[in-house]
Amino acid sequence: KGGVYWMKSELLFVYGTLKRGFGNHYYLKDAIFLGRGRTKERYAMYELSIPYVVKDERVSHIVGEVYEVGRDTLKRIDMLEGHPFAYKRERVVVVLEDGTEVSAWLYFWEGCKRGNFNESGEYKRL
Repeated sequence: KGGVYWMKSELLFVYGTLKRGFGNHYYLKDAIFLGRGRTKERYAMYELSIPYVVKDERVSHIVGEVYEVGRDTLKRIDMLEGHPFAYKRERVVVVLEDGTEVSAWLYFWEGCKRGNFNESGEYKRL
C-alpha cells in the first residue's frame, strides 16, 4: 500500500482533423471523449489546408474537443503531428462546456505562419 501512482492516461485537446467527423479522428478510437471546450488563454488559428495554432498571437479562444487518451495513443498522435519538430505539444488550460477547467495537451505550430487566419478559433471545414 502507498507507493507511487503512475497515471496511464493523459488529456488531449484537439482542434482540427482529430475531431469527430474529420479524417484523422480514427486515431482516437480508443480514447474517451470528455466534451467540447475552448482554451482559457487566447491564441491564433491559421488554416493552410489543415489548421494550426500559434502561441505568439493572443487573438481568440481555440475551440475543440477534449479526450482522455492512453500513452500509446498519445505517442501515435505525436508521430502524426511531428512532435516536437513540426508541431510542439504543450499543456494548456481548457474550459469545458460545463465550466470545468482541465489541463490538457495541445499541439502548437512552431514554424512560419502561412495560410488564412481563422478569427473564430474553430475549425469547421470537412
